[in-house]
Amino acid sequence: MEQKYHKKLVNASEMIKKAHQNKYAVGHFNINNLEWTKALLEVAQATNTPIILGASEGAIKYMGGYNLVVAMVNALLDSLEITVPVALHLDHGQSVESCKKAIDAGFSSVMYDGSHHPFAENVINTKEVVAYAKPNAVSVEAEIGTIGGEEDGVVGTGEIGDPKEASEMVATGIDFLAAGIGNIHGPYPTGWPGLNFQALEDIQTAAKIGMVLHGGSGIPQEQVKKAISLGISKINVNTELQIAFAAATRQYIEAGKDKPENGKGFDPRKLLKPGYEAIKTTFDELTAWFGCKGKA
Repeated sequence: MEQKYHKKLVNASEMIKKAHQNKYAVGHFNINNLEWTKALLEVAQATNTPIILGASEGAIKYMGGYNLVVAMVNALLDSLEITVPVALHLDHGQSVESCKKAIDAGFSSVMYDGSHHPFAENVINTKEVVAYAKPNAVSVEAEIGTIGGEEDGVVGTGEIGDPKEASEMVATGIDFLAAGIGNIHGPYPTGWPGLNFQALEDIQTAAKIGMVLHGGSGIPQEQVKKAISLGISKINVNTELQIAFAAATRQYIEAGKDKPENGKGFDPRKLLKPGYEAIKTTFDELTAWFGCKGKA
């Protein structure tokens, strides 16, 4: 029987170009399981908002591999009848091989993170990823400088990006660029000096394409808005959703709603629902900040 409905993943290139031209940022939200993915797709559809679903190598391994993640997302696009633009993005791909695996599995966008290599090697590897991605209509993100903090075992010291390196990296044919501008992964510590807006301005002047703010969780709203005005067109969020999910789940358990004497509150469909709803609420709030809400 012919399938009546199928929504194909799109790459993130047009989303980011549109955001860059119109001074807003598309939200990139990391997924960790079925609940995460379903909640994000439902709220994106309900609010008519374009979305980039991000999956790190660690999360992909946790969920069962590249093919499973692609199959899950595509199946949800169909079953939920999603019509807003959705990209599935490999976040912090640590090697050319991992980017190729993601592309072969059906990811529509990849990040090659060569920031842990000398810059010349980073450029060579990025060129190889771009050459593999383009015939498959897959968008590519690259990184200069390093993002502070740690994510899935990837540790960055927070090196500020160099405008000259930005120009060279854009010449490889990438679609959007991540750069260290004082941002970090994970919760922001007391005494964090804030984003380096002068560095962002200098890098944007050199790059002239949409830029990516990693470590978007916890940056004050006024700094987020200023960064968008200076060329940030994609903002990555992971920690903020995890904290919201954990807090809602904790509240449910501490209220004793999961105890057998209180009915079937231990059923995972009930146990995980408060966290599921917290993801939607957080998405709703953040996309309003980013300016992408309703822009599908």
